[in-house]
Order: sequence, then C-alpha cells, then structure tokens
Amino acid sequence: MFKLMKAAEQIGDDDAQTDVVALGRELRDARLRQHLSLEALAATSGVSTGSISQLERGRGNPSVLTLRRLAEALGLPLLLFTQGPASTGMVVRANGRKRLALPESELVYELLSPNLRGRLEVLRTTVPPGFSNEEKPFVHTGEECVHLLSGSLQVTVGAQRFVLDEGDAITYDPSIPHWWVNAGEEPAVMIGVVTPPSF
Repeated sequence: MFKLMKAAEQIGDDDAQTDVVALGRELRDARLRQHLSLEALAATSGVSTGSISQLERGRGNPSVLTLRRLAEALGLPLLLFTQGPASTGMVVRANGRKRLALPESELVYELLSPNLRGRLEVLRTTVPPGFSNEEKPFVHTGEECVHLLSGSLQVTVGAQRFVLDEGDAITYDPSIPHWWVNAGEEPAVMIGVVTPPSF
C-alpha cells in the first residue's frame, strides 16, 4: 500500500486504517466540492465506481496508481490524499514530518511545509544512488527550486544538463520535461520548493 507516515515511525494496522479513513473523507470532500457524482469521477479517473465508494467509506487498500488517477482526475496534488487532516500550525518538527516513499521510484519525500493547501510545497527528497527518471521525466506546472544539501545530482531540464554539488541550487520551469540522475555512490539529499503545490 502507498503510505504516508511520520518519519522513523512504524505504522501498525490501526494507524493504517486511520489513514484510509482520512483519505476517504478527503476524497469525498474533493469530489463533492467539484459537484461530481461517483460515476463521473469513475469515468474521468478510470477507477471503478465501487472502488471509489469503498475508499470514501474508509475501506480498501489503494495503490499508488489508484491514488494518482484520482488526484489527476480531480486536478489535485497527490499528497493531498495522503497527508490526513490539514495542519493549522506553522512549525513542522523534525520527528513529525509526513514521509512518502514511492515504491516504483525509490525516492523518499518528506513534507516540510505543514500541508499542501497553501501556495507552495516544500519537500526534503532523498535520491538513492543509481536513480534516474530519464525514461519518465517530471512535468508539472508552476516554478521549482532545488537546493542540494548533500551528495551530487545531475539535473536535466529540456536540452540543458547541470551537475549540482553540495550547496548548489537550481530554479527552473517544471512544465519543461526534467529529470534527475544520481550517478554517485551516496544518496543525494535536497530541499525542493514548488509553487503552486503539484505533487
């Protein structure tokens, strides 16, 4: 199951069920805000009506693909469905970050902004050695800035390729296909700021 969790926290069955219930509420609220029926969302997302209904009731075990399809159909960031109730605070404690691991990419994201309901998202991302998403570049709207905290990272934006070392930063138009390559032997750790939130 695709899971968002607090950093360094082991999630038990009760916590996992709580996550699904929160997801269901968020999904239903988003659908109703857009005045969509279950059938209309199913047709747009390619997720069955029964699966959406089950999720909205806090049941099921949604995959990354299912959540991504629903988020795209609703025009919302993927993380919006995985972060639980919105935080109203301004401080995100180091041990309280929401952590997202995507199995198909091996990237690990930690949300540094309190939630994704504001005008920007701030993520701490760990890129493992050997990672490359050249075959599936990122493309999204807005503006993005990446600051490399440690390691080395190749960043390609369109036809331009840059090598970032510790302390370097790059700002680019993320609507241009872009990808990352970690050719080093150590993880690359970076802070990324995206506006508006697009995860």
